[in-house]
Amino acid sequence: MQKSSSASSFGPGGLDLTQAFFRPIQNTAPPSPTKRHTKISVIGAGNVGMAIAQTILTQDLADELALVDAIPDKLRGEMLDLQHGAAFLPRTKILADVDYSITTGSDLCIVTAGARQIAGESRLNLLQRNVALFSRIVPPLARYAPDSILMIVSNPVDVLTYVAWKLSGFPSNRVIGSGTNLDSSRFRFLIANHLDVNTQDVQAYIVGEHGDSSVALWSSISVGGVPVLSFLEKQQIAYEKGTLENIHREVVQSAYEVISLKGYTSWAIGYSVANLARSLLRDQRRIHPVSVLARGFYGIDGGDVFLSLPAQLGRGGVVGVTNIHLTDEEAQRLRDSAKTILELQTQLGI
Repeated sequence: MQKSSSASSFGPGGLDLTQAFFRPIQNTAPPSPTKRHTKISVIGAGNVGMAIAQTILTQDLADELALVDAIPDKLRGEMLDLQHGAAFLPRTKILADVDYSITTGSDLCIVTAGARQIAGESRLNLLQRNVALFSRIVPPLARYAPDSILMIVSNPVDVLTYVAWKLSGFPSNRVIGSGTNLDSSRFRFLIANHLDVNTQDVQAYIVGEHGDSSVALWSSISVGGVPVLSFLEKQQIAYEKGTLENIHREVVQSAYEVISLKGYTSWAIGYSVANLARSLLRDQRRIHPVSVLARGFYGIDGGDVFLSLPAQLGRGGVVGVTNIHLTDEEAQRLRDSAKTILELQTQLGI
């Protein structure tokens, strides 16, 4: 597959355009070692993968973007479509190939590829097909980009992040699932709507499984630095617990609603993953609820399980897990969420 749409020379004798336009300066100093060349690879050129790719481009997060997919024509079409917008974007080299060697030297590899569920298919069967797919994706990424951070977006994200960790042989701090970062964004949006404030002024987390057993950390919600529930209790302002549960239920159902209306989700997960990429590659040390190896945290000790916890992200991957206060009920729900994921994992035989 062609990896670039530009030609470096043409004309009589193969005149090099660079030499024609620019007079070279001899003894030019080498590039500064303090300036990084950032490369991101996106595996899977479907709706989610391309939403992530275009967000990475518009937010100027990479010097080089590599796309990998199993369908050559679709892949080349997406590459050309992005390249043709180069005049409107920050300068980024865009490559595409079905061969994983194109990911060589990546700082971050984002996996969005996944098998789609067939009508009537069990969750376990779908997961087993995705594990087989990952066995063809992850080992080549580990071989060509051994120092990269692996970010898994494919669903079920928590179990597949565990699978990627096992298949890659990477240390756990360099294998991350997108987890509940997007769920938490939906959570913050709904709370902000309810209180009529800006979403960016709301601090709130969904943790645990990216799915039906996720846990809303009501005790951690703050608006403008004010802890919401303790404030309401201190002011003796009544609130219905049912209202809180309805908001959480709406978070869980959000993706299903979008899928039923437009057929898939793409833009919000694109923004979410780009948000994570920025924190990682620019060493922002920001805290995100992402899927990490959770054994030993918050009483989770039944086995190696990945689920979302508030984690600090930096250039080396997961820097640490936040020691956030949980109520007894929240901690138990988190352990139950871990148990749900572990039960599914044990059926895989990995």
